[in-house]
Parts: sequence; C-alpha cells; structure tokens
Amino acid sequence: MVGGKVLIVEDDRTLLEVLRYNLSKEGYEVLTAADGAAGLETARSTKPDLVILDVMLPKMDGYEVCRILRRETTVPIMMLTAKTEETDRVVGLEVGADDYVTKPFSMRELMARVRAMLRRAEMMKREAVSAGDGPTRCFRVGEFEIDAARHKVSEGGAVVDLSRMEFALLEFLARNHGQVFSRDQLLEKVWGYDFAGDTRTVDVHVSWLRRKIEADPAHPKHLVTVRGVGYKFEA
Repeated sequence: MVGGKVLIVEDDRTLLEVLRYNLSKEGYEVLTAADGAAGLETARSTKPDLVILDVMLPKMDGYEVCRILRRETTVPIMMLTAKTEETDRVVGLEVGADDYVTKPFSMRELMARVRAMLRRAEMMKREAVSAGDGPTRCFRVGEFEIDAARHKVSEGGAVVDLSRMEFALLEFLARNHGQVFSRDQLLEKVWGYDFAGDTRTVDVHVSWLRRKIEADPAHPKHLVTVRGVGYKFEA
C-alpha cells in the first residue's frame, strides 16, 4: 500500500494537528474528528484504512466507538490513552483495538506502528481476494481447519468467530505448531513490528483466543504457555 487513508479521532487540537502533519508528511490521506460521535460517523462514511482513536472523547468515549466499529468492520484500530493503569490499557484491546499507545509517546514509534498496521491490513486484503486456493492457503492441524484466503477457522466442523488479529495470531502459531515463540517474536511476525512493542498486546489476544478455542481456557491444551519463553500451539 502506498499511503492510505487514516482517520484520527482526538479532541486535543494540538495533538490532532501534530498527528495530521506527521501522517500527511508520510503520504497518508488524513481525516479528523474531534469527538466520538463524529468519529464514528466519519469512519462509517469514509471507510478509512486505519483509525487512530483517543480514549477520552466528548459525546462518546473511545471504548464505545471502538466497540461499535469492531462490530461493523475489520478496520485496524490503534487507541491512544493517557491512562497508565494496566486495566485501562487492556480494556482497549478487549473492546477490539489492535493495539494501543500510551501518552506521551514517541512520534517515531507511533509512525512505525501505523506503517506496520497498514502493511498487515493490506497483506490480509490481498490474501482474501487472491485467486487459487492452494494447499498452503487452506490447511488442517488436528481438529482445526484454517482457510487463510477466507480468514475462516473451524474446530471440529464448527466455525469459530475470530477478529482480524485473533485469526492472524492463530494462523501463524498453527502453521508453526509445536514451535515456541517469544512475545517479541510474535509482535514481529504477526503484528509486523520491527521494534520493541508492548507485549501485553500479545497476552490479551492469546487470552481471547483461548476463550474461543479452548474447552477450558484456564487450562489450555492448544494455546500453551511455555513459562519464561512465550507461547506455542499444540494440536
């Protein structure tokens, strides 16, 4: 993807203009909204490639905007938050954000995350529309059948409803079943980050996946934690 359309939903005018300037300089088409309700309507009408969404917004907070957008679309969502409590950051991921950035943040890191998220989204779009489902695009691991072209997973014949990043994480681990990956490796391989990110993002997505594919999420047999190392997938 060359450029892309990015929607910024932020009520801090100074930060909004800084983000707009830096994104425009990188070649992105930038749309803006100053409150949650306007941001939701702009996202619905313009269909951006990425949404950068503040948490504390007038009219409708970022969590609610994210929750609604995730029901309606698979657009990548990056949340901005001034809150430092771990539970506040996790909430953003639990309502459907792909990642979050805590203020104050490095503009260089934020731009790197934007590029990575757009690369991942574009790659998944190409996979979805590419012709010719070969054997490497649809594969089976144990009771799981994974169709990479259609972003579809079934377990024992039953379809499992996964978000965009949940699917990407499961597909990667299933293709490399039995192999252990650290959280940093998963951020690089699945999220596309070529820098040190917040590994809590990985932990939360693993937790969601366990709720959807494990008979007993508290005692998983598929998405296994290797203490002190990371995660692996077992069929």
